[in-house]
Amino acid sequence: MDLPPTPPTLTDGHVTLRAHSPDDAQGSYEATLDPDYQRWTSVPLPVSLEGARHFVGTLMPGAWADGSSWGFAVEHDGSYVGSVELRPDDREAGVAEVAFGSHPRVRGLRIEGRSVMERALRLLLTWGFDEAGVRTVMWRAHRGNWASRRLAWKVGFRVEGTVRRWTTQRGERHDAWIGTLLHDDSRQPPTTWLTAPPLQGEQVVLRPFTDADVPRIVEACDDERTRHWLGRLPEPYDEDAARDYLLHVGEQQADGRGVWWAVTDPATDELLGSMALFGVDPGREAEVGYWAHPAARGRGVTTEATGLALRFAFGMLGVQRVVAFAAVDNAASRRVLEANGLTQYATERLGARIRTGPADQACLDVLAEEWLAGQVARMRAGGPQA
Repeated sequence: MDLPPTPPTLTDGHVTLRAHSPDDAQGSYEATLDPDYQRWTSVPLPVSLEGARHFVGTLMPGAWADGSSWGFAVEHDGSYVGSVELRPDDREAGVAEVAFGSHPRVRGLRIEGRSVMERALRLLLTWGFDEAGVRTVMWRAHRGNWASRRLAWKVGFRVEGTVRRWTTQRGERHDAWIGTLLHDDSRQPPTTWLTAPPLQGEQVVLRPFTDADVPRIVEACDDERTRHWLGRLPEPYDEDAARDYLLHVGEQQADGRGVWWAVTDPATDELLGSMALFGVDPGREAEVGYWAHPAARGRGVTTEATGLALRFAFGMLGVQRVVAFAAVDNAASRRVLEANGLTQYATERLGARIRTGPADQACLDVLAEEWLAGQVARMRAGGPQA
């Protein structure tokens, strides 16, 4: 398909896509000064105003002219606030890769429910599919670039997986998330992005994990007892393993497959353990799982945290059944589950993997109506409810 010699002007009434101009150099330079911009993109370092002038005045117009990239400047309220591109990979097959970057002043700015960059990306994709003959758009980002992933998710990209050491940035290889959007796909989020809302108990607060939890995660998961029962933990368990765990947590939530909480002390916010609902089948069931920091054992912390998670599962997630699995000999874990109304319905021979090898596994569950009946019985007896 023949394209105009310069980018057309596109607008939704709030955001405009247009050709880059030498006047955009200052805004482009300011964007590249942002630490997040430098962290997640391949902008040459050190950044400079001269480099920005080259980008907006030579590189982007030249790429449009030779067909290597269809790039637009993003304008909002009369100012340059970023760039969006489609980079043709196979024009005959209609395959292109999307790229985008924004000025920090518009991050989080929403206009009638949509961010500036979401509006810009929607304009770009509509033009690409309708005018440029694109049929498949690829998206990729360094693993951990949550802002990019969330924006891609909002406009309908389906994350296909993680490719190890796929992207190159300043001579280093990085794991990458890869996603696709087809011309006939819905431009709506393909999954429910689950989040971990704070849950308040008497002894614990459940909240989202943060990077500050990494040292305590290492302490918990490098503990001999934890390692014995959780036989799949990496060895050695170091800070890199803990950060990978947090990435895994975020990926599961982004795909709608689970919710993970840090179990913390209400007074100090110190990490006491992990609580999770995973394998979520909306409206049907979820699995509950957990581990405790050694300093938190024997205090009823995990029992209370499990009760809070079950309330969320049956109330907010709307599942009808929660299942759990524990090695038959893991008496402490089974007590936590039984105290919250789960009962054993089967034993799976050699179904658990503990540090010393396969072990028999207890399979437990509780239905929504059973759990609710247990809560009512505890209330009438004057005992604590989850």
